[in-house]
Amino acid sequence: MAPAANEHPNRLSPLWLAFSFILAMVFLSFAPRINDSTRLAMSFRGTAGALLVLLLVLRAEVTRTGRKLTYDIAPRKVHYVQLMMHTCVYAYWGWYWREVYHDLPLIIGQIFFAYALDMLVCWYRRDKWVLGFGPFPIVLSTNLFLWFHDDWFYLQFVLIAVGVLGKEFIKWKRDGRMTHIFNPSALSLFVFSVLLIATNNTKLTWGIEIATSFHRPPHIYLELFLLGLVVQTLFGVTLVTLAAAAALVVLNLAYTHITGVYHFIDSSIPVAVFLGLHLLVTDPATSPRRNLGKIIFGGLYGVGVFAAYGALSWFGAPEFYDKLLCVPILNLCVQWLDRLSEAVEARFRSWGATWKLSPRATNFAAMGVWASLFVVMTSTGFLAKGRDFPGSRLEFWQSACDQNKWKACKTYARVLGYVCEDGSRDACFMYGQVADEGKLMPRDPVAAGESFGRACDMGLPQGCGSLIQFAQGEGKKVFGKACDDGRGESCFLLGTLYSSGQGVQQDGSQAFILFERSCDLGWWRGCGRLGESYLVGQGTPADPVKAIENFDKGCNGGNAASCFQVARLYQRGVGGTQDGETAKLRMQQACDLGLRMACQPPPGAHRVPTATSMP
Repeated sequence: MAPAANEHPNRLSPLWLAFSFILAMVFLSFAPRINDSTRLAMSFRGTAGALLVLLLVLRAEVTRTGRKLTYDIAPRKVHYVQLMMHTCVYAYWGWYWREVYHDLPLIIGQIFFAYALDMLVCWYRRDKWVLGFGPFPIVLSTNLFLWFHDDWFYLQFVLIAVGVLGKEFIKWKRDGRMTHIFNPSALSLFVFSVLLIATNNTKLTWGIEIATSFHRPPHIYLELFLLGLVVQTLFGVTLVTLAAAAALVVLNLAYTHITGVYHFIDSSIPVAVFLGLHLLVTDPATSPRRNLGKIIFGGLYGVGVFAAYGALSWFGAPEFYDKLLCVPILNLCVQWLDRLSEAVEARFRSWGATWKLSPRATNFAAMGVWASLFVVMTSTGFLAKGRDFPGSRLEFWQSACDQNKWKACKTYARVLGYVCEDGSRDACFMYGQVADEGKLMPRDPVAAGESFGRACDMGLPQGCGSLIQFAQGEGKKVFGKACDDGRGESCFLLGTLYSSGQGVQQDGSQAFILFERSCDLGWWRGCGRLGESYLVGQGTPADPVKAIENFDKGCNGGNAASCFQVARLYQRGVGGTQDGETAKLRMQQACDLGLRMACQPPPGAHRVPTATSMP
């Protein structure tokens, strides 16, 4: 590849610089975390191939036109400060949810991709590109809210690409120069949030797990507050955060006073929302410049999040999208907000009233107010989370439902579902009863059957009994239709019924087909059960190599039992794949995913947990 002209001869030429990032993606795709998953590795290599095609087309154009591509090295404070803040968040969050550390190679790969795409797109449009830390905030901010499962990870690159392209192509003139309209990560998160909600495909992502895992670190609010002070000191965005938090405080208190219940379930200001009002909505380039505009901007974000949560809950969509839906809309309003602020200030000046504090002094005054509000929220328990927050307790909502308070019964049913998803077998059994009865919520036989299945899967005898009873009635038809509609969990449960012969005639071959479909649909426990089928030869010839492949797939998808099972197989060398290091890695993943027996396995134990506890 002939190097393009460069005004700094000692630097790597532009085209070779772009090629180096593409090559780094290819090398990274051979890391165990990526290479162990065929589809994940293909996502990396396919994306690198697409970038290479763009690079070759650019090289042909440069050769044809004689253009001289160059780049300047100019790191901007706003970018490397955000990099440091994001790194601190990831480090603390990952300590309590190790999936963050486990997926670090995937984040690095996205950074390589963002750099390569950014420079290629820029050089297509003009001759000079600026090398700095710009891609880091796009990637790191995006991954704080949403990332896709391994089998769908190519969509993560599309997600990042939307942010990079939006920053380059969607611009307007502001303060005499062209600048991007939208916060890049907020734009891509908004677009994908709308698409995922519309297509009901949240299951392809870790979105819910990300939002809920932020509650694990015990002092996460304090960390975000302290990191936010750094950003606020340097870039004067305190009024945005203060106004957003104040709006949420007022709305929460008013809602609880009027209805007697809580609006949010996990906290008065969920951690992911608290993160959003510090790092998502405070981008200096896409927020108002003037004080009044900042106050309105932040206040509207708080109101927007509050309203979005209620609307999503009403329509039965995942509520974690609440903090992602209003930022681009607010970005479109910043010039109008600045003009409004200027008009109001001019009116006050005409009355002889002026604001005498400098912008820096105003920001420090706002920081003082914000710190005071944070202390009040912390000391009064307003920022309580988890079991410390009444709104997350089943008994609170059950009592509120008995008293017929505003939407309490509907919320009680929702909380049962959330507690079930968190691993409570009793909550799964109760949610199955609620969904089957149809009194507190519209009757949902699919949710009922799947909840009984989860309770059974976690070893609750009543859950197994209810599942068998359900299967003997409408279960086969309900699960079959839901499976045809793309619900992997229903495929898995119908497969377990065929495998055990409970409620239906035993059929190992049909069970195998259903486990395979559930795995293909992203129900990772189904991958583990498919691995068991290959291991013991149920419904298919025994094939230890394919068993390990499917256990690995389930493990990479986040199924702890699959991680434990494949760790034991690697330890014992089943299928000729003895690998102590990989076994240790998989066992640690199982532990991090909450399987206690993987954290301290009994000496000499070789029994592996099965993917189902069906009697």
